[in-house]
Amino acid sequence: MNKIGSAVKSLKEGRMIVIYDGDEREGEADLIFHAGFATPEKIEILRKDAGGLVCLALDKKYAEDLGLPFFTEYLSKAGGTLEKLECKKTAYGDPPSFSIPVNNKKVYTGITDNDRALTIKEIAKLIESENPKQEFIDNFYSPGHVFLLIGRDIKNRKGHTELALELARFGKMNGAMVLCEMLGKGKALPKKDAQKYAEDNDLVFLEGVDIYEVGNR
Repeated sequence: MNKIGSAVKSLKEGRMIVIYDGDEREGEADLIFHAGFATPEKIEILRKDAGGLVCLALDKKYAEDLGLPFFTEYLSKAGGTLEKLECKKTAYGDPPSFSIPVNNKKVYTGITDNDRALTIKEIAKLIESENPKQEFIDNFYSPGHVFLLIGRDIKNRKGHTELALELARFGKMNGAMVLCEMLGKGKALPKKDAQKYAEDNDLVFLEGVDIYEVGNR
């Protein structure tokens, strides 16, 4: 089985994988798993072993079904100081993929491993709902502690958001993927260290080019 097949198999079994986007981009590795398998134990691993921001990437159609904008759209329409704070392009050249941060209404503070796992899993369930937008409005609030991301076309943006969602598409899985950057001392965890982490923990390690070259065939 090739690396893509192994990664998809791992995701469908509820396991984590590691994706390194590329030296030409952020130069970061993320720990990634499908949102439908979110548990407090997995969130703890992200918090302790990765250390970055725990985010939930949604494919564009799903985000539209929920009525979610990109956060930059919200800022541009707000006017005043907020409009002036809008980030049109990151240091590595891409527009941000952030939407809004949310909590499920059943949580207490929203930040604990239990709370974030609950929020993530409940959002993943909405994909199968007959009225996802209304259920989202009824059961979630913002600001919260799970940062939502919206995927763009992978031909135009090749970030971890798009790479993770492309793997979900390959595996015919719902477009909801959990991501967390792997951090080192003062900066992103070096690629070789991310590879070693994957090897030590029996996780599939992929690079961005492995994924988008398959998608472009």
